[in-house]
Amino acid sequence: MLAVLALLAVAAVAGFCLIGLTGDWEYALGLRTRKIATMIVVGTAVACSSVLFQTVTGNRVLTPGVMGFDQLFVLIQTLIVFLFGALTLSSADPRLLFAGQVAAMVLFAGALYRLLFGRGGRDLYVLVLAGVVFGTLFGSLSSLASRLINPNDFVVLQDSLFAGFNQVDPDLLALSALLVAAAAVWTARLAPRLDVVALGRDHALNLGVHHARVVNRVLVVVAVLVSVSTALVGPVTFLGLLVASLARQLTGTFRHGTVLPAAALLAVTVLVGGQLVLERVFTMDTALSVIINFAGGVYFIALLIRESRR
Repeated sequence: MLAVLALLAVAAVAGFCLIGLTGDWEYALGLRTRKIATMIVVGTAVACSSVLFQTVTGNRVLTPGVMGFDQLFVLIQTLIVFLFGALTLSSADPRLLFAGQVAAMVLFAGALYRLLFGRGGRDLYVLVLAGVVFGTLFGSLSSLASRLINPNDFVVLQDSLFAGFNQVDPDLLALSALLVAAAAVWTARLAPRLDVVALGRDHALNLGVHHARVVNRVLVVVAVLVSVSTALVGPVTFLGLLVASLARQLTGTFRHGTVLPAAALLAVTVLVGGQLVLERVFTMDTALSVIINFAGGVYFIALLIRESRR
């Protein structure tokens, strides 16, 4: 199954590179290669963070987005436009903006984990509920601020809130790739312990795994992965839920050594294939995140219905 998913990912990448290729091939391939690299980094980060978050929470319908990271990103963008104007957001140094957004989201996650996550297993659910509350608060503040800004500034703000892969700074892409690669290597080494943690806190302790320590480290890695992917291209809400659930269904296992690469390959296939459809079918008339969120939302509803019937 991993080989099949790898072939699908390669086919999507090849199709994106070659379909509609005209004019200066070297220039066009350079642009498309950068887009593909961005989608690989973002897809891997979203897929790994979603699988890891579902493992430590023991819930297959939760994603890191429930912690309010996406809404915090939206709030930061909105406050910049509200306080300094859309020109500041458009002309700001992308590296400084990226560093500030990542730092804000990681600090928010760290403060939330330190204040709420203790040694008791039930504290994890308090953490998730607190994330939902803060996400709602950030969303409400963003909505309030967006209603007070200039309509022209609001148009610029809306464009910045949709995930886009067309204009990513090469330096930021390289930094993000290093962070995601380091997190992926660390996760691969921790895969056997994650298999035990997925059994539950009591079983993990009985089998000699320090549950709280593993969960704390996983949550930090999840915060870094989500922060990097969101700050790099913007929020992609339902992608993680979609690829994590499909990876478990297609592989038929809960072993992280198989599920994590399967989810990453699926994410790359969905992003690259979706971008290909967006450019060739919709002629860039919409955003990729709209297509993914629509498909992911339909799948999420179907998943809830199936779980309720069980």
